[in-house]
Amino acid sequence: AQLGKSYINVWELQRKDQLQQKIICPGPVTCLTASPNGLYILAGVAESIYLWEVSNGNLLAILNRHYQDLTCLCFTDDSSHFLSGAKDCLALVWNLYSVLQAEPSQIPDPRHVWSRHSLPITDLCCGFGGPLARAATASLDQTAKLWEISSGELLLSVLFDVGIMAVTLDLSEYHMFCGGMDGSIFQVDLCAWPVQRDRTFQTERENGKVFKGHRNQVTCLSVSTDGSLLLSGSHDETVRLWDIQSKQCLKTMNHKGRHALISGILSSSAAGAEDRGISLPPPGGTLPRDTGRGPASCASVSCLCLQDSGESYLEKAEKMYAQMYSTREKNLVGDQEHLTIQVSELEEEVSTLRKINKNLFDFSARIITKPAK
Repeated sequence: AQLGKSYINVWELQRKDQLQQKIICPGPVTCLTASPNGLYILAGVAESIYLWEVSNGNLLAILNRHYQDLTCLCFTDDSSHFLSGAKDCLALVWNLYSVLQAEPSQIPDPRHVWSRHSLPITDLCCGFGGPLARAATASLDQTAKLWEISSGELLLSVLFDVGIMAVTLDLSEYHMFCGGMDGSIFQVDLCAWPVQRDRTFQTERENGKVFKGHRNQVTCLSVSTDGSLLLSGSHDETVRLWDIQSKQCLKTMNHKGRHALISGILSSSAAGAEDRGISLPPPGGTLPRDTGRGPASCASVSCLCLQDSGESYLEKAEKMYAQMYSTREKNLVGDQEHLTIQVSELEEEVSTLRKINKNLFDFSARIITKPAK
């Protein structure tokens, strides 16, 4: 799906440049994903989720449980469930079977509603295990959270000092990688001891767990199957390949436009890396469990580069974020007078809202406590 366009192109890979079908949507597509089994397509159009069957392009369901525009969608690895995130700060877990079996007149309920974020959801990532998998969510509220899909419980919440734009897990789910608005990539150890549900990532104390190199917000991440390489895309118009153990950037690829999607199948063998002209350090280890997948023999990287076509909600949120934390930005240090005016206006608005809430409370209390005639 192209940015700002109201249709989806479905291509048949076995036939070169063969367009299988064109699915017309009721509005611009904001996010798109396909089920791992290749049978279904999910797309976010405004605040609605649309589900199509790939083989014939039939529209199977329209889900309206979000209150603002969709930002991200993802399936579990067995295609049994899918997750949706939106600007309304909610992340929803859906059972695909329940959605397909629901009557056309009924709106199926999501299996879980995760409402612990306070600002828009920016990214979703689902681990391995189907309905027993763990899922990670990222948000502009400077947190990344880890959830259990089966129970819906929150397992971990990590607070950063910047908004988080991208999140992914390695195959063994030992680490969670989070891309920040300042261009940093944070590596969170999921097996840290003691176990804490709420954790704060202090950059100055964890320098060995930060990838630094991007000059703008990191919007997409992908980890190799052996957990040794990390691929990142950013609004600085570069894609970077990192060695996870040393945190060194192995290769930088320039691309015109902002990167919204990146995926990689990266070789775990040194020979494959040498064939691609990349000098790799010694491998950092092997997976602790059998994933059933062998290492790939070649690298495949796909990037969706979005050209500027108006200001997106993420750019607006970034401006809001910059205003909220402008005292930490060098380029706004000299604009204290403008900042003071903005703060005064916000304080007046808060004061007015408090008065309105107090009046509503007093009115409700009088009605409730009024003796019956």
